[in-house]
Amino acid sequence: MKRIVHKHPLAIRWFHWINFPVLFVMIWSGLLIYWAYDPYKIQIGDYVLFSFFPDGFYKALGVPFRLAEGMAWHWVFMWLFILNGILYVGYTFMSGEWRHLVPDRNSFREAIQVTLYDFGLRKTQPPFVKYNGAQKIAYFTIILMGIGSVLTGFAIYKPVQIAWLTTLLGGYKAARLEHFVLTVGFVLFFFIHVAQVIRAGWHNFQSMVTGFEVVKPSDPERPVSQAPAPMPEPDPVSPSQPALS
Repeated sequence: MKRIVHKHPLAIRWFHWINFPVLFVMIWSGLLIYWAYDPYKIQIGDYVLFSFFPDGFYKALGVPFRLAEGMAWHWVFMWLFILNGILYVGYTFMSGEWRHLVPDRNSFREAIQVTLYDFGLRKTQPPFVKYNGAQKIAYFTIILMGIGSVLTGFAIYKPVQIAWLTTLLGGYKAARLEHFVLTVGFVLFFFIHVAQVIRAGWHNFQSMVTGFEVVKPSDPERPVSQAPAPMPEPDPVSPSQPALS
């Protein structure tokens, strides 16, 4: 018989689904800003392996000459991103959800086991928990990346007014590079996260929408504890055999 397991509180689901479009607009508008000055590239000596980003990439997405538009969208959604992040972190502490997110001493070992299993290098599947070691490390890192994005964003937004922060981050150029690297990290996390959700199946996605997950008894990843077998009934006492007192 199937059972329904409560997995994600309503608040966590709201923060998750609000953050998705907000972060998307932040990255998109950031790209419009970055177009005006895009110095970053991967190169060996004088040979450029990859430039962030080719002109064809900008033209295909309609990015050129939209700097002012990008800045306007970026500043507005920055405050939504900050507000949603503060509420999320505050809720996790008040509700105790942080215990599921903060890595512990076993998380790195579990993360290695999960990674080996995902790549088919380990046959035995790690035990099912709400968040395994790899997820704890990933989600906790994303929170730190969000904080880092806000700090580096303010450092390059107000480099004179908040000069101490810009200096602390290594100067304007360093803060801008750090902001860019964090943004690339968010994009990579998004693709990996979506791939993992698809791999986990519909029920995993459904749990982030409804808060509940339907679990089958035969699902090896989510074992259902079986009810204890009923005790056998004692044999009836024969009339010819007196009962022992």
